[in-house]
Amino acid sequence: MEPFYIVGAGGIGCAIGYALSTSGSRVIFVEAQPEKVRWGRRHGVRVDRRPPQRAEFVPFDEWAPAPEATVFLCTKCYDNAAVLARLSPSVNLIPVQNGFDAKLDVRGDHLEGIASFVSECSPYTAHTQITRGGRLHLGMRRVNGVIGKPRECENQVVRIVALLSRSRLFGTRQVPDILPYKHTKLLYNAAIGPIAAAAGLDNGQLLSVPKARHLFFELLRENYTILRDGGIRLETIGPFHPDTVHRILRRRWLAGALAWAFYPSLRGSYCSMNGDLLQGRTEIDNYNRYLIELAGDRPCPLNRRTYALIRRMEREHISPCVSVLDGLSME
Repeated sequence: MEPFYIVGAGGIGCAIGYALSTSGSRVIFVEAQPEKVRWGRRHGVRVDRRPPQRAEFVPFDEWAPAPEATVFLCTKCYDNAAVLARLSPSVNLIPVQNGFDAKLDVRGDHLEGIASFVSECSPYTAHTQITRGGRLHLGMRRVNGVIGKPRECENQVVRIVALLSRSRLFGTRQVPDILPYKHTKLLYNAAIGPIAAAAGLDNGQLLSVPKARHLFFELLRENYTILRDGGIRLETIGPFHPDTVHRILRRRWLAGALAWAFYPSLRGSYCSMNGDLLQGRTEIDNYNRYLIELAGDRPCPLNRRTYALIRRMEREHISPCVSVLDGLSME
């Protein structure tokens, strides 16, 4: 049986690997963190309180994938270069990442995924918890405007969707074009991540702390405008279409009411950038820098200020706190 390789045993990687393993597939996790490799070899992979599933764990430094291997790329974007250096051009690479990385475009048209569910992995383990339900969307990423090998890709995505769906761990949906879903996820992540990380807040506090909530809403509005004016098509991820979200944000009383409605389900959950900022590197280039470049000559002042703040915090190892958000205010 040809294995599925999961590079990155984090929240999304463990959820996908667990789902594939329950279907009887052979799953091999590739992980740079030695503690996770040791834990996985002893305990397998786990999701919530479900029974553990057997999986193989290989240290990244010892990994040498076969030329025709199928590889789910579930790392942060800043680790992509190291992974791509290990892969032959014929490897079937399936990124499942929130950020945009031009290094992946060099490989041409490819299958890609984006998750609307939230999965948070316990430190040094391969045990994750799905803290917010949703779907894994799988579809083609058109790099050159035309999908290559459409029949082959169609067969592959149908097979993978069928395997993942057996676990009923999360919804799995085949889509003809992944970019409208990935851009919608970026709209949210490029607002949640930098504001929550800079302030040192969990996702619930992002909605309950007035200063953070105001900046979060304003960044959402600016992100939507950048994407809309750039002619980017958006699709629904979560309860509302981005067009509806934009209309809600124009009515402050309604936005505030919905913030409190969503607050209980977000308490205690953290964006991925939160822990990264403390380590001095984040995916800010793959989130907000991408939006700034997409805006071009069009104004995007809050994204520019946010990008500059996160980069300064990375360089100078500034501790996250709510007061650092004062420098983002545009009033």
